[in-house]
Amino acid sequence: MNKISTFIAHAREEIHKVIFPTKMQVRQAFFAVILVVVAISLFLALVDLIMSSIVSSVI
Repeated sequence: MNKISTFIAHAREEIHKVIFPTKMQVRQAFFAVILVVVAISLFLALVDLIMSSIVSSVI
């Protein structure tokens, strides 16, 4: 039982050391991820369009 209480005490100490992001930081990270995903999606769509037109002109 002593090990469990020691574990819980150490877990509480560690959780107090954690620095959680603010709402603004979460929002900025969210928009950055969305922007990168959209940019990569558009790039891959463009590459796919170019490659499919090349393949269809060869065939």
